[in-house]
Amino acid sequence: MATFISVPLKKSTEVDLVKPLSKFVTATYPQGEEQAEYLRAVEELNKLRKSALGRPLDKHESSLDILLRYYDQLCVVEPKFPFPELCLTFTWKDAFDKGSLFGGSVKLALACLGYEKTCVLFNIGALASQIASEQNLDSDEGLKAAAKNYQLASGAFAHIKDTVLSMLSREPTMDISPETAGTLSQIMLAQAQEVFCIKATSDRMKDAIIAKLAMQAADFYGDAFKQCQYKENLPKYFYFQEVLPVLAAKHCMMQATAELHQATLANQKKRFGEEIARLQHATELTKTVASRYDEYVNVKDLSDRISKALAAAKKDNDFIYHDRVPEVKDLDSIGKATLVKATAIQTPLSQKFTDLFEKMVPMAIQQAVSVSNQRKADTVNRLVGSLREATNLCNGVLASLNLPAALEDLSGDSVPQSILEKSRGVMSQGGLQSVEQLIKDLPELLTRNREILDESLKMLDDEETTDNELRAKFSQRWHRTPSGDLYKPLRAEGGNFRNVLDKAVSADQVVRERFNTHCEMIGLLCRPENELNAAIPSANPTKTLQGSEVVSVLRAELAQLDEVKQEREVLEGEIKSVTFDMTASFLTALAQDGAINEEGLSNGALNTHYGNHTERVQKSLRAQEDLLAKIQTSHQEFSALKQSTTEADAREEVLKKLAAAHDSYTEISSNLKEGTKFYNDLTEILLKFQNKCSDIVFARKTERDELLKELQQSIAREPSAPTFNVPAYQTGPCPPPGPGGPTPAPRTVFTPQPTPNAQATPPARPPPPSPTPSSTSTTTTPQPQPTQAKGPPARPPPPAVTPQAAPGAPPASSAPPAVGPPTGTNPPPMAPGASQAQGPPYPSYQGYPGYYQMPMGYNPYMYGGQYPTQMPYMPYQTPPGQGGYPTAPNQPTSHPYPYPQQPGQQQPYYPQQ
Repeated sequence: MATFISVPLKKSTEVDLVKPLSKFVTATYPQGEEQAEYLRAVEELNKLRKSALGRPLDKHESSLDILLRYYDQLCVVEPKFPFPELCLTFTWKDAFDKGSLFGGSVKLALACLGYEKTCVLFNIGALASQIASEQNLDSDEGLKAAAKNYQLASGAFAHIKDTVLSMLSREPTMDISPETAGTLSQIMLAQAQEVFCIKATSDRMKDAIIAKLAMQAADFYGDAFKQCQYKENLPKYFYFQEVLPVLAAKHCMMQATAELHQATLANQKKRFGEEIARLQHATELTKTVASRYDEYVNVKDLSDRISKALAAAKKDNDFIYHDRVPEVKDLDSIGKATLVKATAIQTPLSQKFTDLFEKMVPMAIQQAVSVSNQRKADTVNRLVGSLREATNLCNGVLASLNLPAALEDLSGDSVPQSILEKSRGVMSQGGLQSVEQLIKDLPELLTRNREILDESLKMLDDEETTDNELRAKFSQRWHRTPSGDLYKPLRAEGGNFRNVLDKAVSADQVVRERFNTHCEMIGLLCRPENELNAAIPSANPTKTLQGSEVVSVLRAELAQLDEVKQEREVLEGEIKSVTFDMTASFLTALAQDGAINEEGLSNGALNTHYGNHTERVQKSLRAQEDLLAKIQTSHQEFSALKQSTTEADAREEVLKKLAAAHDSYTEISSNLKEGTKFYNDLTEILLKFQNKCSDIVFARKTERDELLKELQQSIAREPSAPTFNVPAYQTGPCPPPGPGGPTPAPRTVFTPQPTPNAQATPPARPPPPSPTPSSTSTTTTPQPQPTQAKGPPARPPPPAVTPQAAPGAPPASSAPPAVGPPTGTNPPPMAPGASQAQGPPYPSYQGYPGYYQMPMGYNPYMYGGQYPTQMPYMPYQTPPGQGGYPTAPNQPTSHPYPYPQQPGQQQPYYPQQ
């Protein structure tokens, strides 16, 4: 009775996890102990996969634990690596498809970790079913292990049923489809219930309990049988064709077991008629199993028990109780008791599991941290930008007022001290040549970045073009994800890089135009002091203003403004030095809520760390605004006291330009250095983007080659011609040969004359000419010799033999025809009414010229006249009313008439044996 069903394992191809995962680790984490630890973990994960999938697994708990540990690792690794970007392709074969003579089994390759998890979970269920089937059910430990593993297998298949479509981006293979997984889960659950029924019997539990357990097992088996029977896709598997009779037999046997124990309960309650009725029903069930499914299950023990119980019950009832035996339909239904349920798949499944990447945060955390860092950078840039913008505004206002140079130039004939300091500052930074060199280098950096980006996108375009061409060629057979859909994130990223480069080009143009505006004055600041003094126009001295109160106030206000600018530099450094890490906060939020409110958490942290700095920035801006207003008022009073002459105005204008040129030089130099750093940093980012594109294109190429190989094998397995119905004469037994007749094996073709009693003569065929019978020979006009096809030389014609009249035909002459020497011409036709020589009848299809026996001495591989030209023939007689077989293609024939064909079918050249 204990015939249990197990599931075969899926097989996978080898996958190198080390290279892509290590590449991500080295690109994401800086060199150090942390990176080295992650690289070691990657090696361990790769070894674990090889142990779980790269070798045959024993039907033992230790092998199952390896699969469980690998599945647990996949579950914890999935959120920590960007597997869609790594383009790791996993290939698995269909567990139930055994392939064919001309190709391998069906397999599917997907760049999806969810697919790998699903297939590993299928193997967990399959191996658990195999381990359970190997248990010794005579021991209590074996029963417990079998029940546990069957429930684990049921839970694994049920989990696949519920999650496979959401995990995969395309239709799965049939073995992991929801229909197949659901059916397997039901089968495993039924077997677990049966194990509990066996355990209840061995523990001598009450018959009522055992009957309910058996009835529930029968119900589970019945549901599984219906799922197999009514799922159109499942019976095509040979596996399910073998499973179906076992399920049907188990359904009947568990019902019989329930009836047997319920009959015992009826006996205990003195309901002897019910006892007999139930035993009779159980007997009918076991007879059904024995007659239909005897080769799949052994029902003898159960049948013997039921037979003995029925005989004893009938004997007691006939002689003692005389209780009426009710109909089966009038019996009370047996209740059901469920003691099994599918094991929920909750990680970790293995008790020996340890997270290899425990310190690595999930990708959701990494992404949240990345967005938070971007928010932090935006805040810093906003605050620093406000400070720098205020400084630029201050410098511009002072330059327009020619301050502080106007206060220092009271003599009117020397270079102001502030201008000299600005000149020394410009020359210390490299002067005009450094700026020109930076401007010259920018186009080269831009071109390099554009070339990297264009090459990256070109790889995607070329692969997508190839994919579209193959999709158009193979249509529905090209069932992998379209490249256009897969590359959307990469193309969006590439589009962002292109927009960034376009904005950078615009910014470079603005800087270049600004440099061209101040180029002359910057060059003037780079000259020696004597040349600079000579280039500045002289003006009338205004020494009388040196002791003026207006000058003192203006100098005091400028000193306050310098203090504000110095404080601003300190504040900018403090803002840039603020550091904080949001990882711990995000991990806590993910653990508590299962999700991360990145915006709320990040804004709260930014307010905490930058709130004070924001207030100080606003205070600095307000102080500058007040001071500039006072300076402008004081400057108006100062200008009113100065002697306004043409020379003075010209000198002041040059000094203003020199001050503005210094400020522009400082800003342009800073912008160009930032631009250079930007392009260099962008080059590294673009190289990573290029590597990402290269990796995914290589993975797609590997997947494409694999799919092309599968398509070639699939096309090779397809039939090369449409199916056709085999004629009845080819499937029926051949009549035995006559005495002394040769074996009807190798046959060749020649064209006999039709017999007058042929039953199926084509309408287009004219009647044969009336020959003149002769006592010695039969002659007619020779038929034209057909064109000889390439190949072996033509065989000589068969000798004339004594014809035998067909039934109902006039008798032929009794004198044998003369046999002349063989010649190369066509033989004369036989007389009408004469058939071929006597021999064992060989069935042939009506209307076709017949095949005749080739003597065993003939060697069909001897070409070029190497076989004898004169060989005796032993023709067989075509049965009356039938024609022969069709000639082979490209063989010469002298028959001028078309051969009849069955409508709508292509007849084979040779009969199918």
